[in-house]
Amino acid sequence: MAVLVKICGITTPDAVDAALSAGADFVGLNYHPSSLRFVDLDRAAALAARMRGRVRQVALMVDPTDDQAAAIVRMTAPDYLQFHGRETPARVEELSARFGRPAIKVFGVADAADLAGVTAYDAVAAMYLFDARPPQGAANAGGHGVAFDWRVLSGHRFARPWLLAGGLNPENVSRAIAMTDAPGVDVSSGVETEPGRKSPALITAFTAAAKAAQHASEARS
Repeated sequence: MAVLVKICGITTPDAVDAALSAGADFVGLNYHPSSLRFVDLDRAAALAARMRGRVRQVALMVDPTDDQAAAIVRMTAPDYLQFHGRETPARVEELSARFGRPAIKVFGVADAADLAGVTAYDAVAAMYLFDARPPQGAANAGGHGVAFDWRVLSGHRFARPWLLAGGLNPENVSRAIAMTDAPGVDVSSGVETEPGRKSPALITAFTAAAKAAQHASEARS
């Protein structure tokens, strides 16, 4: 089965077009104001219209208020809500049910202990995303271009489909998939020429490498 690919933090029409042409499965728009990849609602609405019906659109939020989430859903009609903050299972369930959108819950990972709370979200999240735990004092929950020890995930089985993130790029994504058996991958800074500026060429290369990657379980069969 081909690996799912999510290109996150897209801010421009040419990056949307590159993700679509490359065959990405998900495109993420970032609504966290302190992020270099933040898009305001007017720009997000235009980007969302460009991709609607052609790829699954993901709204990345960090501990959103009810009003913030409502405005994002109203203006951009995302397919998924991605929660990248400290949202509890009850909060994820509340917002997912209120807006009728499946949820992606993000977990910052540095070691195996960071996976202990995952099962609490099994009943409320449609997918999980495992990203590198942000550096101490970082203003943003993700997008730092830092990888964690992928061996932490090796051999784990989760109740929901999941994406691997954190420090991935066209050169290392195949190895990451082989090490973790990740069913999907997520990239942001790894396809940028500078923080916040996506490269169509790198988006194409990353997606091709991920789609061509072989899972460790497939290699053993």
